[in-house]
Amino acid sequence: MSQPTVSPQQIAPSFGSVTLEHYLSQLAAKVPAPGGGAVAALHAAQAAALVAMVARYTTRAKDAANRPVVDRIIEAADAALARSLALADADAAAFTAVGAAYKLPKATDDEVTARTAAIEAALVEAARVPAAVVDEADEILSLAAELLPIGNPNVVTDIGAAADAARAAAMSSQLNIEINVSSLPAALGDSFAAALLRVDTIAARADALHGEVLHAVRS
Repeated sequence: MSQPTVSPQQIAPSFGSVTLEHYLSQLAAKVPAPGGGAVAALHAAQAAALVAMVARYTTRAKDAANRPVVDRIIEAADAALARSLALADADAAAFTAVGAAYKLPKATDDEVTARTAAIEAALVEAARVPAAVVDEADEILSLAAELLPIGNPNVVTDIGAAADAARAAAMSSQLNIEINVSSLPAALGDSFAAALLRVDTIAARADALHGEVLHAVRS
């Protein structure tokens, strides 16, 4: 069955190419997207960028022994940043597709069947994107925790900020998964249970890392 199509005009420009002012004005506007899902992905992108930045400040001569680990963290954080930006775009497209599916005709039995299938497919994608953001938040948080003991102490607070941003990404994604899964049959919605269960663990790990950074600052 055909899925609802989304024209290029319906999707905002890539979040990686617009100004912050434009993004915030669109976020504040009475338009379907961007919304909380894109915000969650951009939280993850910011978390990844902060980890990458701290790692790049940990490339001094005195950091030579840790350079292989630092270089790996830089590469991983840069990749997570790129994926998170792509997920922000994907969320906007997914949300637009859900709206388009609900607008499909339902005058005949065949149309009702096609519309139901399109709505379910769109909702699954709309839940898949924040579930992927949870994955990114999890990985970014792990990178931040690995970096903390060896990171340049002059920018240690940015590791804490990265943890907080990763936490926000996961918690906001939880809301977006839940709202989409609530409209799906259990057979489809149950596939997102694992992502939802991980959110509380991610939040606890982020809080612990924040606490470690705060302790380091106060010591």
